[in-house]
Amino acid sequence: MADHNKLGRRGEEIAVSHLLANSYAILETNWRCGRLEVDIIARLRDELILAEVKTRMAGFLVPPLDAVNSRKQKVMIRAANAYICRTRLNLEVRFDIITVVFTGKAFTVNHIENAFFPKLSS
Repeated sequence: MADHNKLGRRGEEIAVSHLLANSYAILETNWRCGRLEVDIIARLRDELILAEVKTRMAGFLVPPLDAVNSRKQKVMIRAANAYICRTRLNLEVRFDIITVVFTGKAFTVNHIENAFFPKLSS
């Protein structure tokens, strides 16, 4: 496995631990439906949370939060629709971004709740 894939996998493990420590129930990790993929699907009370995890080493040129562009947001929204159709869950949906930034062996987790909202099409 390439180093950047190992780093990403480690970041996702840290994000799952962070959510569990904050009373989230993890429903899925790396959930796929065709070409759609969501890093973490979780539940907190009556909310369904779809979380994108971005992991970087400190000093990386593009901040991890900036990597969740409008294209990625559209993919997550389509994935949410697919997941809800498959599971028939009737919950409010929230889109979060969790960033994990490593400085050597230490890391910082930043959990952005409601990081974006689906746009209504006209």
